[in-house]
Amino acid sequence: MAMESLTSTNTVDRAALPPRPHVVLVASPGAGHLIPTAELARRLVAHHGLAATLVTFPDPSAPSAAAPSSVLSSLGAAGVSTAALPAVALDDLPADAHIETVLLELIGRSIPHLRAMLRNIRSSARLAALVPDFFCSTVLPLAAELGVPAYIFFPGNLTTLSLMRSAVELNDGAAPGELRDLHADALRLPGGVSLRREDYGDGFQDSKAPVYTHLIEEGRRYRAADGFLVNTFHDIEPATVEELEQVVEQGTFPPAYPVGPLVRPSSDEDDVSSACLDLEWLDRQPAGSVVYVSFGSAGALSVEQTAELAAGLEHSGHRFLWVVRMPSLHGENSDMGKSHRRGEDDPLAYLPDGFLERTSGRSLAVASWAPQVRVLSHRATAAFVSHCGWNSTLESVAHGVPMVAWPLYAEQGVNATVLSQNVGVALRLRARADGLIAREEIAAAVRELMDGKEKGRAVRCRAGYLREAAARACAPGGSSWQMLKEVAGKWTAATLGRQEQ
Repeated sequence: MAMESLTSTNTVDRAALPPRPHVVLVASPGAGHLIPTAELARRLVAHHGLAATLVTFPDPSAPSAAAPSSVLSSLGAAGVSTAALPAVALDDLPADAHIETVLLELIGRSIPHLRAMLRNIRSSARLAALVPDFFCSTVLPLAAELGVPAYIFFPGNLTTLSLMRSAVELNDGAAPGELRDLHADALRLPGGVSLRREDYGDGFQDSKAPVYTHLIEEGRRYRAADGFLVNTFHDIEPATVEELEQVVEQGTFPPAYPVGPLVRPSSDEDDVSSACLDLEWLDRQPAGSVVYVSFGSAGALSVEQTAELAAGLEHSGHRFLWVVRMPSLHGENSDMGKSHRRGEDDPLAYLPDGFLERTSGRSLAVASWAPQVRVLSHRATAAFVSHCGWNSTLESVAHGVPMVAWPLYAEQGVNATVLSQNVGVALRLRARADGLIAREEIAAAVRELMDGKEKGRAVRCRAGYLREAAARACAPGGSSWQMLKEVAGKWTAATLGRQEQ
C-alpha cells in the first residue's frame, strides 16, 4: 500500500508540473542546414529539459535525397515537434537567380506565416527562445515582438563565422554600392591559418556581386542576436574560440557557444539505407581498407573531372565506395537549387567505359546517395574523399576518419584550409592551372592517406585524437555539453522571470 501511495503521489506531482520551456528552431532549406538543426533540437529536449519545435520551409528545388525526410520522421520519437510553413510564390524571381537570393526571398516572404505560427505556439506553451539558422536572420525581429531571446544557429564552424565578422566590420558604415573587398591576396585567421582569396567562399569573392551585399546584410543583422550556437567544438578550433571570446569583451559581436559536433545517429538513415546501398558489401571488406568518396547532397563535378576521379581511384590500387552524382554539364560545382535531369538520368552512365568492370572486385559505385554516417562508422572505412561540407566534416571527425580535401563551393574552401593547415585531419588536393584535379594527384593523395609513413600517418593519428575529443565534448560535463547547458539554463531562468512579472 505504501508503494502504491508513493507511485500515485509521484504521478500527480508530474502532472502538476508546468510545461517545459519551449524553444522554436527555424531551419532554412538544404540537408546541410536541416540535419544539424534537428540534432540540436533533439539534444535540447533529451539532455537539457526543454521542449522544442523545428520549423521548416518548403524546398525551392526538388529534394535530392531521402535523408532529410528520415531526419524529420525520427524527431517525433525524440520528443521534438515539427512544423512546415506553407509555400510562397517565387515565380517572379529571375530564372538564373543565385540560390542565396532565392533562399533569402523564400524566408522573407514566409515571415507572416512564421509570425502566426509562433503566436499560436506561445498561446499554449512557455515560449523560451527563437533559434533561426544563419540564413534566417530576417526573422530575428519576431523574437523581439514576442519578448524572447534570439540565438542564431550557425551550422558551420567558428572560422567561417570569423570570416563573416571580418567582412562586416570592414564594411561598417559603407553603403551597398560602396562595399569593400576582403584582403586581396590572403587573410590571416586565428590559429595561424592563411586563407587564400580563392578559398574565401563564393559569396566573398567580389564586393560588387549581389550575393556579397546579401551576406553583409545578413552579418549586420547578426548583431541583433543574443548569441550564436555554433556546430563546432573547442579542440578543433581552440584559437578561434579564444579570439571570439575577446571580440565579445569588446562588444562588437554576440557571444558564440561551441555546441557540436551535432552528428545525427546512424539509426536516422535506416529506413532508406537498404534502397540506396548494399551495406553487406562493406561487411565483406577487410577492416580499414575502404576509401569512401562523396561530395554531399549538392556537389557536382564536370564530366571530364568525373573521368579523372575514376582514373585516380582505379590507379590508387585501393578499395573504394563512390557515391556518384550527376555530372555538371556547364561547369558548376554545385547542384543546389537545380532539379533538372536529376530524376531522369543515371549518374553511373557517365563513368568511363569499362571502369565498373575493371574495378568490380574492389569497388562499389552507387547512384546519388548513401547512408553516410553508417558508412563512416563502419569498421571497413579508412578514409574519406570529401567536399569538406561542415556536416560531412564533423561526421568524419566524430568517427575518426581522415580526409582527402576536395572543396567545391560555398565555404568549403575555408573548411579545407582549416582541416589541412590547422587541424591536421586532411590532405588537400591541388588543381592544375586549368582547374582540373589530375588523376595522378588523386591517386597519390589516396595512397598517402592510406599507407603513408609521414604525412599520412600524422593525419591518421590526428583523426583518432579528434574522434576522442569530439566524444568528450558532447558527453555530460564536456565543453559542448556545458555550453548548451549554460544557454538552456539562461532560457529557462528568463522564462520563469517573465512568468513572475
